[in-house]
Amino acid sequence: MRVLVTRPAAQADDWVQALRARGIDAAALPLIGIDPPEDAAPVRAAWRTLAAQRLVVFVSPNAVEQFFALRPEGLAWPAGTLAGSPGPGTTRVLQRLGVPPAAIVEPAGDAAQFDSEALWARLAQHPWRDAAVLIVRGESGRDWLADTLRAHGAVVGFVTAYRRAAPLLDAAQRARLDAALHDPPRHVWLFSSSEAIDRLLALAPGAGAATACAVATHPRIAERARAGGFGAVHACRPEQDAVVACIQSIDPSERRSSSLPP
Repeated sequence: MRVLVTRPAAQADDWVQALRARGIDAAALPLIGIDPPEDAAPVRAAWRTLAAQRLVVFVSPNAVEQFFALRPEGLAWPAGTLAGSPGPGTTRVLQRLGVPPAAIVEPAGDAAQFDSEALWARLAQHPWRDAAVLIVRGESGRDWLADTLRAHGAVVGFVTAYRRAAPLLDAAQRARLDAALHDPPRHVWLFSSSEAIDRLLALAPGAGAATACAVATHPRIAERARAGGFGAVHACRPEQDAVVACIQSIDPSERRSSSLPP
């Protein structure tokens, strides 16, 4: 059984290596392209206002990567500004790029899910009346956290740090997609966003077959996979151990021999 990791390329490669280290046959099939923003000026301007922000929320690892890629020379993360992270993947990138661990607010390690709601459970402990909050994201996203912060008195703004784009598959990735379409029970799709499912079904409408299997790292993503026609959908937390356990729990009857492209 081959696991197809559908995250954007940078995160997909990391996950492939991690899964292979755990004995799982994994391959990257990025279904979301990540491009810089059309206008970088607002991001650079946002960097110059960070010291005035009580909190900067990054919606994903891509938001962190792209925001820091446009950091003006000489600027560092300011003391007194919190960085909000929805989960461990985003936190790892924040730390790698120099944000002090003490400045990062993230969901509890035993949270049922890693999402805006779990992040708010931690943020709710802080006062937000008249506090400036910046949310770093793509062109759009869920507004639940922004609305919740506003309801508690925060002044919330947004900056677009990247654009999501259609996937550009190379020859090897195209071969993996063709193999999955030809032999669905021999593959498992690992989805970390509903948009990846939408991109896949636009690229290959037959991917959501009754014999196709998916692992989704959030209940909302699992719902989208079922609506897209995937016959077997397994939901788990977006942690390596949880994902590995979920993959390993899939019924062995779905695994059968076949020749797979590298």
